[in-house]
Amino acid sequence: WWCPGLFSPTSFFPLVASRCALRSVSLKTGEWKTKDVPQRYLGQPSPYTHPHLIKRGEVTPGVTQAEFELRRQRLASLIEGRARQQTGCSHASDSFHIVIVLSHPVLYMTNDIPYPFHQNRNFLYLTGITEPDSALVMFGSGRPDQAMLFVPRRDPARELWDGPRSGRDGAAALTGLERVHSIQELGLVLKSLKGGTVWYDAAQPCHPGLHQTHVRPLLEGGALVRSLRPLVHSLRAVKSPAEIELMREAGRITAQAFKKTMATCRGDIDEALIYAKFDFESRAHGANYLAYPPVVAGGNRANTLHYISNNQIVKDGEMLLLDGGCEYFGYVSDVTRTWPVNGKFSEAQRELYEAVLEVQLACVDLCCSGVSLDHVYATMLTLLAKQLRELGILPHGASDTDAVKAARRYCPHHVSHYLGMDVHDTPELSRSQPLQPGMAVTVEPGLYFSESDDSCPERFRGLGIRIEDDVVIQEHGGPLILSSHTPKTVADVERACAQAEG
Repeated sequence: WWCPGLFSPTSFFPLVASRCALRSVSLKTGEWKTKDVPQRYLGQPSPYTHPHLIKRGEVTPGVTQAEFELRRQRLASLIEGRARQQTGCSHASDSFHIVIVLSHPVLYMTNDIPYPFHQNRNFLYLTGITEPDSALVMFGSGRPDQAMLFVPRRDPARELWDGPRSGRDGAAALTGLERVHSIQELGLVLKSLKGGTVWYDAAQPCHPGLHQTHVRPLLEGGALVRSLRPLVHSLRAVKSPAEIELMREAGRITAQAFKKTMATCRGDIDEALIYAKFDFESRAHGANYLAYPPVVAGGNRANTLHYISNNQIVKDGEMLLLDGGCEYFGYVSDVTRTWPVNGKFSEAQRELYEAVLEVQLACVDLCCSGVSLDHVYATMLTLLAKQLRELGILPHGASDTDAVKAARRYCPHHVSHYLGMDVHDTPELSRSQPLQPGMAVTVEPGLYFSESDDSCPERFRGLGIRIEDDVVIQEHGGPLILSSHTPKTVADVERACAQAEG
């Protein structure tokens, strides 16, 4: 049940405990028949309108129709496995399952002015469709491996204002799915499938309108409802080679944006200008947009972990902490660097920076299969405690307990989180579980000393330093560092700052 070139055989069912749950998941060569995409814009890139990005048979850049089908089949197998665990292997084939995944709606900032649309990541992961007001339904006895896609009807009046829609023919050709209906038919189809277990996240519907109109009547009929999110997150946690390539590209773009931004800094400079430069360079090098509002924090503001005002002047001699990343066709980067805006570390800045860097490099080396993020975090605290002693912030005679307590105080956040289609990706997954090949995580130790903190030496007050990289766990060897081209050593940072803008 391994399709070569798409997923490693060890990554198919990361969190399924019962082997009796697994059924063969495969696609035979030539089984997937690619249709010709309509020769018009579908509202998202296609092989016809964006041949420089998408090849025939791909739904999104680098990700094929076959890979999306495999994702749905893997989800069907997880549901079958969960049912076997709950009811026993002999009865699982008798149960009927309905899976419902809704897209996001368009949100409006005022009147008819929309926010930039951002698709529901679980829906995007299973379909590749970036269109709002859509739905995926999967169903079947024992194993819900039959799929139907629902998209908005083509409407020239609406398309005049909102842009082209894929329509049923466009969505079918792009995704390879045979069953594509208009979204208006969703309720009728769900009514015809009534009965069995519904896998759906009803507590916080991601599309309130579709939920109220089409899904709620099904749920009010007394169906047994189980949460789908944990299962999809378990699949999303392990990246395929195609996903890793997209994340590598996001990392490459981010590295270029950091280099160009570092070269912009010359003495006194506005945080807003640095923000704009980083945003521009990310888009100029191929990003769709920034992955999240970046932290562009000069001087003491680096000690506010989620500082995003980005509107003050960074003074000559101060350091700048930039926590930023970009999104590249559904996959994101998340990188932090800290550097002096005048291009040269002072003695105290260098001392503190190299202490954090030493811890960061050690934590990166720990990122291998079988190790948990919580273990990396515990190691970070121990290493930071050692650095606090060596920096003179703690007396050498301080107990290990007090030293670790101080490390928590001066670094009040975890060292890592999962990364992928979201910045804080797959939050349903525990950070105590062992890492597996194909998982992507961040590594981001820091030390933060407020300018008003009398408990640390005066030379460190007002300094906040965080160093963050994105890594992928590999089956053999050390981690793959996606952000490796972003300047990180003192010498590389000073060299990047000294580069003339070009």
